[in-house]
Amino acid sequence: MRVRVQTIKRLVYSGLAIGGGVYVATVVFPKLSDTKVLPVSSVLASESTTAPSQGPLPSRDQIHRRLQTEVYDVLVIGGGATGTGVALDAISRGLKTALVEKFDYSAGTSSRSTKLIHGGVRYLQKAVFNLDREQYRMVTEALAERANLLAIAPHLAYSLPIMLPIYKWWQVPYFWAGIKMYDIVAGRETLQSSYYLSKKKALELFPMLKKDRLVGALVYYDGQHDDARMNIAIALTAVRMGGSLTNHVEVLSLLKESCEDGKEVVCGAHVKDQITGKEFDIKAKCVINATGPYTDSIRQMSDPCIRKICQPSSGVHIVLPAYYSPEHMGLLDPSTSDGRVIFFLPWQKVTLAGTTDSPCDVTDYPQPTEKEIQFILNEVRNYLSPDVEVRRGDVLSAWSGLRPLVADPNKADTQSVARNHIIEVAKDKLITIAGGKWTTYRHMAEETIDKAIATCDLTPACSTSKTKGLLLDGAHGWSPTMYIRLVQDFGLEIEVAKHLASTYGDKAFKVAKHANLTGKRWPVVGKRLTEEYPYIEAEVVYALREYACSVIDVIARRTRLAFLNIHASQEALPRIVDIMGEHLNWSKAKKKEEMERAQRFLRREMGMDIQKIQEREAPINFTKEEINTYAKRFKSLDTDNKGYITVNDLRKYFKKTGEKVTEDQLHDILSEVDLNKNAQVDLGEFLQLMSALSTGVVSNSRLAMAAELSAGAERISVERSGGDYDGLTSSNERA
Repeated sequence: MRVRVQTIKRLVYSGLAIGGGVYVATVVFPKLSDTKVLPVSSVLASESTTAPSQGPLPSRDQIHRRLQTEVYDVLVIGGGATGTGVALDAISRGLKTALVEKFDYSAGTSSRSTKLIHGGVRYLQKAVFNLDREQYRMVTEALAERANLLAIAPHLAYSLPIMLPIYKWWQVPYFWAGIKMYDIVAGRETLQSSYYLSKKKALELFPMLKKDRLVGALVYYDGQHDDARMNIAIALTAVRMGGSLTNHVEVLSLLKESCEDGKEVVCGAHVKDQITGKEFDIKAKCVINATGPYTDSIRQMSDPCIRKICQPSSGVHIVLPAYYSPEHMGLLDPSTSDGRVIFFLPWQKVTLAGTTDSPCDVTDYPQPTEKEIQFILNEVRNYLSPDVEVRRGDVLSAWSGLRPLVADPNKADTQSVARNHIIEVAKDKLITIAGGKWTTYRHMAEETIDKAIATCDLTPACSTSKTKGLLLDGAHGWSPTMYIRLVQDFGLEIEVAKHLASTYGDKAFKVAKHANLTGKRWPVVGKRLTEEYPYIEAEVVYALREYACSVIDVIARRTRLAFLNIHASQEALPRIVDIMGEHLNWSKAKKKEEMERAQRFLRREMGMDIQKIQEREAPINFTKEEINTYAKRFKSLDTDNKGYITVNDLRKYFKKTGEKVTEDQLHDILSEVDLNKNAQVDLGEFLQLMSALSTGVVSNSRLAMAAELSAGAERISVERSGGDYDGLTSSNERA
């Protein structure tokens, strides 16, 4: 039997990968590392009960009065994961701390991540093959922080198995070595041991997987979380510990004062409350810039001539229906067509796919592009079975997050991007923390406050960080079975109870107390905002206590509805506006403004403006008789004579016919025709669809078919009653 030289090389390469990798991970790098990472289990139990978990939060007005009258040790600018993490670390050491955020907590990059809490498998690969000590430290640091985050917020974070499908047999030992090294480096903080699956077993666990040439698969474990809710939990924990944190407050300029040596140092900020329009000063001994993509805008307030260091990159994610992936198994594509990594993950009862990596400009309103969406869909197609039709119309939501890549200003080579976070101290003592990733926010915050104490001569009650092991808001009384008490005590649906427990932790009972009676035998309380997702009206009320100020705050971050399904979000908007308007005493004009802002957010930032139907437009060229025929069909679905068709009209039709259609399919049927993206189809849009069908631009449409069948059924009903049917006048009008 002849053996090809290339095959021998692959065998040798795989063998070297296993032997050399294990040796490097277990012998070389431990000796290189001069810092020891303590496991979470070594954290004192007393540290996990530092933060008060109960009691009312101070109101936004109370916080603002303190901001205007008190002098702080630390003022943090930026309310993302890094900023709130820095504030919490400062507070845990006894430093008087304030924080301001221009938009909302987690409004930017921190709510638009891949939702993973991970060490970085690809970083470990680079560390081993390049003998890169810094990359190795990044991985060990991230793995320790991963374990800590899962421990301090168990209601929001959990372990997730991720499958790595293998289509070339020689890659089995190669990838196995890499994944096993990941376990070895994690040590005692390994979530669960990785393992190999045969082709048959891999297809049992992930039946959507492409089976052709599949050799087998490896499964490893990383963490997953609700990023926006995690960010909010960090902020609320800081507030409960005495911090003065506020959102929707923009920094207009930095305050400075002269020292004895004549040098100017930053001593606070002049800010504007975006809700009331009021401007005021906040005084502080130390100011920390933690603004992510906006890093340079704050640095240039300190020094207008300073060189920019932030190089933002757009990362787009898309959301697909849940049936695209198993409920408890993710997928990793380690090498896409352009060399990037794509994750394909179950999350919040949907499937999340991403991300891209494209240079971009800083903007308040990052938008996904059709090109990026198509790239992700194409990569997904490469790994799924041909039986699974990956459709553009299945995209429920799409968004772009700006990753703040930075060049280290402390190094001579300012062109290369820093692989880890950087901390910069300006001449006027403005401290900037930039870069890094979600998983390591706590470690970044610890190093930042260490630097602040040394730079600004602060005198904390405790010189070391107290945040390792510090339980976050909602974690103190949470247990995996807590949802059962919610069902028993309040009469909530099981799905709703599980959602509340996994979102609010032990605060779920407070949310449930705001739930209204449904008027049904079951569930007793908990009116849903939309039928297909477990969000209830009580969460809107509770969101106001979590400092939600706008409808966007509610649909995007207090709940995740906008990220899960833009059509369901649009359907829920009127009720959300009414609830917030009632509690905040909004005028009709304010309610209208909030509705328009929320709809603009969905169109611009959540992908609604780039639906594929925009590429299908066809000229309308019908005779009067044809228009009458199509108008009959339209009005047969518009039974309430509103002048437009909604999801509710389709729901009624399919219920009447007995055809089983999921909520996602209902929204898909409507969205394929909804040119204006207002969750309604008017007669003009319907005629546009019929024109596209007649010219072949669109091959088929379930909405058109439903209208035709419904019109036929109504015509038969009218004829039997002795009447006639006029397409431009409904039978209800005649009656």
